[in-house]
Amino acid sequence: MNTDTITVRPRHTADVVLRYLRLRKELPATTDALIVVNDSDEYVGMLPLTHLLTSDPSVNVREIMNAERDAIVADTPAHMVARIFSEQDLVSAAVVGHDSVVISRITIDDVVDVIIEEAEEAVLAPAGLDADDDTFANARDTFPRRATWLGINLITAFLASAMINIFEGTIEKVVTLAVLMPIVASMGGIAGTQTLTLVIRGMALGHVARGNLRWLLNREFKVACLNGVFWAALVGIAATWVFEDHMLGVVLGVAMIVNILTAAFTGTLLPGLLRRFGIDPAIAGGVILTTFTDVTGFFAFLGLATWVYGT
Repeated sequence: MNTDTITVRPRHTADVVLRYLRLRKELPATTDALIVVNDSDEYVGMLPLTHLLTSDPSVNVREIMNAERDAIVADTPAHMVARIFSEQDLVSAAVVGHDSVVISRITIDDVVDVIIEEAEEAVLAPAGLDADDDTFANARDTFPRRATWLGINLITAFLASAMINIFEGTIEKVVTLAVLMPIVASMGGIAGTQTLTLVIRGMALGHVARGNLRWLLNREFKVACLNGVFWAALVGIAATWVFEDHMLGVVLGVAMIVNILTAAFTGTLLPGLLRRFGIDPAIAGGVILTTFTDVTGFFAFLGLATWVYGT
């Protein structure tokens, strides 16, 4: 916030305000409007400089001010301030306390700093990194943070390995399955990551809420069905042709459809569940989603193969 503000009263004429500005000789940086307050310094509205300069000097501030521009409460989160500036195309805004008394103002250059900071966090968070610390911290301080997320990822990898181990007998008898397993897991992981990224971005921008979550889930289900059937048919035909085993193509295709559908549901619902438990979905979402799609993909593929081949 910037405490260098100019306030005027609604009863003043435009001529009085202009003479007052000339006496100041210099305006605070990024001043596109003056703050209008009453005798108790409570916020009333904003007076754009364009209105002031183009209006009759004899009119009162009350007649040319913008009373519909809301002030920002001082304890509003930074990301909410950035959203307000974006939605209303603001250059500056008044900042008030809970008693509506003007404290200061905030300008677009401050908001841009917030946007840049959050963008850096959004890029680094999925890897468990911190923008400031991991850029400038020494190796001793950086190691524990990165090691934590590597450890969590290792645990989830063991879960996927345990699922594969359950079907060890099937893999030994149908070795081709080992070649095709990564395809099922990878397709589910990519599909889930697309949905997860879309939902997290929507939540950050305020586009995703409980009211439209069912619509989003339904849309993602339809997209997953289309993608699942398309790629399952394509990959299933290719597997049948390469390995000369049509049942293998069917098993691979069905497993891909199951995993892509599971990924769509997980990617849609996971961010909200994580946020409800106070966990940042940008940090934990990718790890949990990958584990879920790997385990589901391996179970569907190897389970169907076990049933089809009777091993």
